[in-house]
Amino acid sequence: MAKQKGRQEQKPLTASERLGLRVSAMINSPRAQEARSVTIHRMDYDDDEAWTAVMELIAENDEVTINQNEDGSVTLCWGLPSDYDVLFERKEFVPLQDEAPF
Repeated sequence: MAKQKGRQEQKPLTASERLGLRVSAMINSPRAQEARSVTIHRMDYDDDEAWTAVMELIAENDEVTINQNEDGSVTLCWGLPSDYDVLFERKEFVPLQDEAPF
């Protein structure tokens, strides 16, 4: 069995990648999906170049509207799902027990 010569080093995320992951997580949250909108606040550590790149990438999507807010944040809004989107019903959480046994 051949041994690996070394573990591949992971490159640190770029500012654009880090911001993209944060924005993606916010967009994909259940609350944002239900509301079909999300407000993204620019953090102090968000690089100007990264912010512009991610906003331009989002703007390329015709189904997304970008609204600039007075506080510098942006609100993304998107339309109704197409016939190909999967819809889930939201149900209330029902606890299995009333109280913890301890």
